[in-house]
Amino acid sequence: MSKPVVLIAEELSPATVDALGPDFDVRNVDGTDRAALLSALSEAEAILIRSATQVDAEAIAAAPKLRVVARAGVGLDNVDVKAATTAGVMVVNAPTSNIISAAELTIGHILSLARHIPAGHSSLAAGQWKRSAYTGTELYEKTVGIIGLGRIGALITSRLQAFGMNVIAYDPYITAARAQQLGVQTVSLDELLEQSDFVTIHMPRTPETLGMIGTEQLAKMKKTAYVVNVARGGLIDEDALHDALANGVIAGAALDVFVQEPPKESPLLGLPNIIVTPHLGASTDDAQEKAGVSVAKSVRLALAGELVPDAVNVAGGVIDQYVRPGIPLVEKLGQLFSGLAHGALTSLDVEVRGELVDYDVSVLKLAALKGVFTNVVSETVSYVNAPLLAEQRGIAVRLITEADSPEYRNVITLRGALADGTQVSVAGTLTGTKQIEKLVGINGYELEVPIATTHIVMEYVDRPGIVAVYGQEFGEAGINIAGMQIARREAGGSALSVLTVDSPVPTDVLDRVREAIDAQIFVEVDITE
Repeated sequence: MSKPVVLIAEELSPATVDALGPDFDVRNVDGTDRAALLSALSEAEAILIRSATQVDAEAIAAAPKLRVVARAGVGLDNVDVKAATTAGVMVVNAPTSNIISAAELTIGHILSLARHIPAGHSSLAAGQWKRSAYTGTELYEKTVGIIGLGRIGALITSRLQAFGMNVIAYDPYITAARAQQLGVQTVSLDELLEQSDFVTIHMPRTPETLGMIGTEQLAKMKKTAYVVNVARGGLIDEDALHDALANGVIAGAALDVFVQEPPKESPLLGLPNIIVTPHLGASTDDAQEKAGVSVAKSVRLALAGELVPDAVNVAGGVIDQYVRPGIPLVEKLGQLFSGLAHGALTSLDVEVRGELVDYDVSVLKLAALKGVFTNVVSETVSYVNAPLLAEQRGIAVRLITEADSPEYRNVITLRGALADGTQVSVAGTLTGTKQIEKLVGINGYELEVPIATTHIVMEYVDRPGIVAVYGQEFGEAGINIAGMQIARREAGGSALSVLTVDSPVPTDVLDRVREAIDAQIFVEVDITE
């Protein structure tokens, strides 16, 4: 029998090929040569890429035998995951390959800011000797504030504690037990900004985190403080940062990532108190080798039909066709759940009711965790690392099955407890021959709303005129309400309103509506596919 064809479309380490082993027909192609790529894909069962090769819908259509796309790195911007999933092609990446490199680059930036290393080098290389101009500061006994205490944040914590630094952190999804385990004090974002001598950000880029450090936040920092971002471009408002650096609001900054890359004509590049690097977070030989070896192992597993730890679009293994449509539903319920959760999660129950319990539904617990963490951690979340993320945060997770389902053929509920003792729950189902994904419950309120891209959830005291208030506010802001349902338990009590809107709502509009209706719960939840 002929060996499966594995296509390597970009330069990878020799260790990658070694990790594939002798069981494959390994071929090479220049992934940037579109015609050559499409031709070579016709026989490929797997393709290994980095960031330059575009594996889009056209490329997937040209590969009838393709079973797995392996990205030797973290990001998947150059892979059409949706098209791959539709075609039954597994997509894998190497989510942990660069975490040490990213953590060490962060430390390098912090040291460079503290001791003015790049400026001192440039001055001396130009023939100058200006020792007094580059007087720095020690890290010892200074306070570093880490925004986002995931795996990279934890690595940075241990390394900076070795310098004798005091570490504080802001992460609404970390439990007190996990923070205590790391030796970190958790504080609010405002407290972190006010107390820190150095601030470093390690958050995912989502609608909620985009521009999370802007003019208001920078103004809360010490004039002697520094801010570092090696995570995602746009977490710091670049215009606000420029003004803060130019006007002495903060002492300096270091950026490895930008909104536009490369940052053409950015005024930040001309400032004397900023250090910039060209997105070097994963640019070490070690990280590249780890990434290559990791995805090579995933390719071997995928082509052998085994569970793949780092698959981003399928769980691996055998999943019954009756269970499979529930996977994207539960992922979206997880995102809705995390949007409603206002603090650290301590436990999560995934309750499956109905005919589904006759099948193996363990993948639905993984899908729930993947959804819960998708927009709240900086690392890429997969079906296998999601339980690890829960374990790291001290979250107890249970899968509960019950055949009785009086309202729907099947219904899946995510029910969790937060650190402050409050409970959050969301429930969903699939209806009709088209298997429409619907939200059928929030915190005990019964409703039936098709799940869309953007929802606004409001809980308030039921009284006349509320709908008119938020309807007018959204209308004046140009926000179209595509759907709406109000649920209540009794007249005059609390009511829950779920709106489906065609576009995200500006923060100032949300704030006005929240205040106008005196809402106990008021959140906008954006669902990503």
